[in-house]
Amino acid sequence: MEYDPRKLFGQHLARLRKTLGWSQEKLALESGLARSYVSGIERGVRNVALCNICLLAPTLQGNAGLFLSPISARIACRSCWFPYPDNATTFPA
Repeated sequence: MEYDPRKLFGQHLARLRKTLGWSQEKLALESGLARSYVSGIERGVRNVALCNICLLAPTLQGNAGLFLSPISARIACRSCWFPYPDNATTFPA
């Protein structure tokens, strides 16, 4: 199972978008972000900025705190390794 927060966030974003029946293009248009950026977020290859989370959350009819809570809950339950070469950090389970 994957615990990279970028991938978890991307999976959560994709679930929320699909719940509304929206395409990535529709989400991009509604939020003002580029479609390629939305795609990168959903694939977990983009490290989404807080400002963009604050744009996406209300676009998907939520707030930033609730938008992040499913991700933080999964990370808090297990050891999490952030795959950044110079800043690898492990959090206790």
